[in-house]
Amino acid sequence: MTEALTSYLLQHKSISIPGLGTVYIERIPAQTDFINKQILPPSYHFRFDKYFDAPDKEFFTYLAQQKDIADYEAIKWYNEWAYELRNRLRTDEVVEWKGVGALKKDVSGDIIFEAAGAIPSGQKPAPAVRVIHSNTQHTMLVGDREVTREIVSEEGVAYEYEEEQPVKNNWWIYAIIIGAIALSIIFFNFYQNGFSTSGTGNQQHIGTGR
Repeated sequence: MTEALTSYLLQHKSISIPGLGTVYIERIPAQTDFINKQILPPSYHFRFDKYFDAPDKEFFTYLAQQKDIADYEAIKWYNEWAYELRNRLRTDEVVEWKGVGALKKDVSGDIIFEAAGAIPSGQKPAPAVRVIHSNTQHTMLVGDREVTREIVSEEGVAYEYEEEQPVKNNWWIYAIIIGAIALSIIFFNFYQNGFSTSGTGNQQHIGTGR
């Protein structure tokens, strides 16, 4: 019947054993192997956690279907199987779970788990070559400075340079804006007072006393 338990573990990534703990399938992300110029695929291995040991209802439904019995009979059968497993461990027996690992008791009396090894995934490493674009440059803003980073490749070795660019002086743009505002004021003044020289001078008359 351990084949059915192993099948459930592979499908649902975990299986709980009452009074002992839970066996999980743990995923290790893909890794880069620079030496061999390849990317290793994700790997999987079994891990044991003794702090959770309560199977869920879905597991007992699966077990009842596999043994062709009622759910309550599946619960009874599995609890008896787990009880027998714990008794074997108490007598210092090593319990082998084919394809998964081994359960045994250590010198302090705790139950430990030794995984059988990595779970075959069928995935193969993918070739990966590190590419360096030589003689390329790009500009980036560092604070208020523009810095050009350039990568130059010589005989297969890449070197990176930084060159600080002067900050652009845009004073002439502000001068044009101020000039345009001044011309607008002058034009408005001529429009209100007429296009004559008197529009810009002092029009006060001084009497001669006669």
